[in-house]
Amino acid sequence: MLRITKQSDYGILLMTLIATRPESGSHSARDLADETGLPLPMVGKILKLLVRDGLLVSQRGAKGGYRLSKSPAGITVEDIVRSLEGPIAITECSETGPGGCRFTGACTLQPNWMRINRALRKALQGITLMDMMPADGKLDGVSCAGMTRAAEALERMAGAGA
Repeated sequence: MLRITKQSDYGILLMTLIATRPESGSHSARDLADETGLPLPMVGKILKLLVRDGLLVSQRGAKGGYRLSKSPAGITVEDIVRSLEGPIAITECSETGPGGCRFTGACTLQPNWMRINRALRKALQGITLMDMMPADGKLDGVSCAGMTRAAEALERMAGAGA
């Protein structure tokens, strides 16, 4: 089964939650953990990784916390997954490129794996944090009820021959 890690899943959830509440300004790790029900150490680790890669900005102090570094329309799911997991590669040769696999001479599948990997990255690049936000702008904790905009965006891409 191919699936994203819990860390990426939680990172997308946290980023979406922050995006749905811009009026709140900065969000503390504790508040985000309490609202989502995720363990505080995991939330802290994820937020630090997202800050390291410039997707979030952190501010210390009494009114400190985390906020998006740019608009939700300017952050893609691919940005978040790459920040938390590293390069997106469905197989080893997808990550290393031509000649980087020990089976390069005997393997005829690499061009197809590269094509699949490009399609996966393109799909993740085509979904922004704005797409992940519920249409009504409300995200109730870990509820996925409003995530249809992301599914609709993927369907549009598929229909366009992406």
